[in-house]
Amino acid sequence: MGGGKADVGTPSRGWRHGIARDFLDLILPRVCVCCAAGLGVERGIVCGACWARLPTLPSPRCDRCGHPTYGRPCGWCRVLPAYVRAARSVCWERAGTSAQSIVVALKYGGWRRVADEMAERMARLDWPADVLAERTALVPVPLADSRMRDRGFNQSEVLAEVLSDRWRIPVWREVIRRVRATETQTRLTPADRLRNVSGAFRASPSMRTSLGGAHVVLVDDVVTTASTMNACAAALCDGGARIVSYVTFARAPALSDRC
Repeated sequence: MGGGKADVGTPSRGWRHGIARDFLDLILPRVCVCCAAGLGVERGIVCGACWARLPTLPSPRCDRCGHPTYGRPCGWCRVLPAYVRAARSVCWERAGTSAQSIVVALKYGGWRRVADEMAERMARLDWPADVLAERTALVPVPLADSRMRDRGFNQSEVLAEVLSDRWRIPVWREVIRRVRATETQTRLTPADRLRNVSGAFRASPSMRTSLGGAHVVLVDDVVTTASTMNACAAALCDGGARIVSYVTFARAPALSDRC
């Protein structure tokens, strides 16, 4: 009889792929990209123990900037311009922690698959109701051309793409661009970071119509002093955006932070 009966003797494609994957796991055991422990049946590339050790930001936190307040007035908000509505991060970025290892795996190790696990946690962050209602698009912090050539990808864009699927809002990739080269921010003082990125970004003229009146969310892997994100936010607002929010996977603690 025609069409409707499945051939029970022929394995499905998904079943065959599962067998092949299990065989590869047997001869080439998968290990965590952070601690090199065996992953066993875990399907990610970071083990559960490393995720459990993630140094998440403690509560209570400031409703605007998401920084721990420790029962005193928030100090981190002072670094944010008035047109930045809210900022959120999943965890602290400290040397020797699983958070740093995860960021390094993505940014320098080229393990782009870890972005899915990072964005999953970024997507669960709590936001003010107006941000949830208004956010129009995700804008990744642009990478310098030289670093793009070295890495072959922009880690902020990879995170934005995965986060876009979870938040169901688009990624605007070409909305801002670097108009001059900057030094790496890693070894600069806060004052030098500010001077280094001042005027380094500009909104694309072709995106001004889209930006007009929009509430956009800037995406990066780590925020330290917020100098780079503030410079990007200034360019977005100069280009017509009404308001900007920030989301990152990690945040560098200040000396006064207990973490």
